[in-house]
Amino acid sequence: MQPSGEAHLGNYLGALRQWVHLQEEHACFFCIVDQHALTGDFTPAELPKRVFDLAVSFLAVGLDPERSVIFVQSDVPAHTELAWLFNAVTPVGELERMTQYKDKSARLESIPAGLLNYPILQAADILLYRAAAVPVGEDQLQHLELAREIARKWNARFGDVFPEPRPILGGAGRILGLDGGAKMSKSMDNTVRILAGPDEVWSRVRTAVTDPQRVRRDDPGRPEVCNVFSLHGHFTDPALIPDIAGQCRAGTRGCVDCKRILAASIADHLAPIRERAAEYEAHPSRVYEILEAGAVRARAEAEATMERVRKAMGLVWRDASPAHSFSAP
Repeated sequence: MQPSGEAHLGNYLGALRQWVHLQEEHACFFCIVDQHALTGDFTPAELPKRVFDLAVSFLAVGLDPERSVIFVQSDVPAHTELAWLFNAVTPVGELERMTQYKDKSARLESIPAGLLNYPILQAADILLYRAAAVPVGEDQLQHLELAREIARKWNARFGDVFPEPRPILGGAGRILGLDGGAKMSKSMDNTVRILAGPDEVWSRVRTAVTDPQRVRRDDPGRPEVCNVFSLHGHFTDPALIPDIAGQCRAGTRGCVDCKRILAASIADHLAPIRERAAEYEAHPSRVYEILEAGAVRARAEAEATMERVRKAMGLVWRDASPAHSFSAP
């Protein structure tokens, strides 16, 4: 996940909540990809704080450093080394076909090479740890398929080192923001911080777009098209959902009251996350220790892969038998 600072509800519903469950059955690597963040707008002085805040979010939602490897991308130089080596087998045409590249580059007058090569580094992030599976949203399936293609091309040319990782799709689907139109994101300002208190949660949820057909409080609503109702499904007690839907359709509960219930549900759900985050923020050295320990474990795994990669690509020249003998000058 890119370090945009503290995680928000879109991150939580689309990824973090699933990650917490995955670590119960898999050996997981969770990486804060600060080098990916360099392809967008960023302030160098703010980047370390954004990394720290995201690390706190990781830990607060329940990612466990005893069971999983939690680390920062730039602490493992092999990510960028492997990305460069993957350039040898990745066609430019494949990169230019990436939907995200086409969307982002269309808005730029001068396109940085990093934007084009972003999926190669992403493939290195995955294949460096010889991952068998990767949790992804539907919008990342194209990038994962490219990683699989890179693994196939590299294996065919240099030897069988990399598995072709399968996708693990989350059950949340595409999470719409509070505006009801765009994907939930911090840049769109249509989400809620996962560490927001009850007052802040309400101030954000009260602006949420509901069923546009409802004009007056007693108009019948359509919960099946209301984004506020869809968010109830993630946070509100399931026993209350039928009553919320029924009163919405009958026009006996207004949208403001429906939003109040949702805001209270979100605030209650986030309460233990806020408490754990406060503990980590009060002891920042503990966060740095966890990230460093994770980097040590990640570097060991990465180096084992890179030894095989360098040898297969002929980059371990000191071990090769010399074709000619050289005498010292």
